[in-house]
Amino acid sequence: MAAYRRIADLPQMLPVFPLDGALLLPGGDLPLQIFEPRYLNMIDDVLAGDRVLGMIQTRAGGDRERPRLTAVGCAGRITSYAETSDGRYLITLTGVCRFDAGEELAFNTPYRQIRARYDRFEADLAEGETPLAPQAARKRFAQALKRYLNRRELDIDWETAHTAPLEALVNSLSMGLPFEPAEKQALLEAPTLTGRFETLATLLEIDGEDADDEGRALQ
Repeated sequence: MAAYRRIADLPQMLPVFPLDGALLLPGGDLPLQIFEPRYLNMIDDVLAGDRVLGMIQTRAGGDRERPRLTAVGCAGRITSYAETSDGRYLITLTGVCRFDAGEELAFNTPYRQIRARYDRFEADLAEGETPLAPQAARKRFAQALKRYLNRRELDIDWETAHTAPLEALVNSLSMGLPFEPAEKQALLEAPTLTGRFETLATLLEIDGEDADDEGRALQ
């Protein structure tokens, strides 16, 4: 993967793939299956250039074909690519840096493009930060996570989870767990990795409180 050490190395004009519920974080890998013609065209153009595109969610407003975009997305670089026999593209995006979505650009392409502003997220290009999570906080986090997974009949590789760096664990859980789009956006917009850890822990604990409320209502 190309090294991006400065925000000046990143494209300022960025094609975007609006997809609610999909979260890409710096350093994370997001597999995608592309089949809609306009996005097949986008991938062709991106592969012919710097291989970078932006993942972003939508918000209320606009029309069905061009909904309003959220204020923050994440730029990723295509790091693997395959084409199926029926013309679909299977790609992996590796997150590089978050961006503020500026004005939408009036290019004559079937997909949307925006002016990306990375200044606020320059730290995404630096070495990873270790979340400031004391042992007690990590223990509460693990308990909340187990409760969340049990409630949804989900499972993870606990041996890997216990040995993985906290940064990798927080980011993979943030991307992989089935949170609502607004919750995914909150995880994306957390200013620091420590903030993301705290946001993730809060979401897991809120889910547990909701389960307790449902249990009491059924009694």
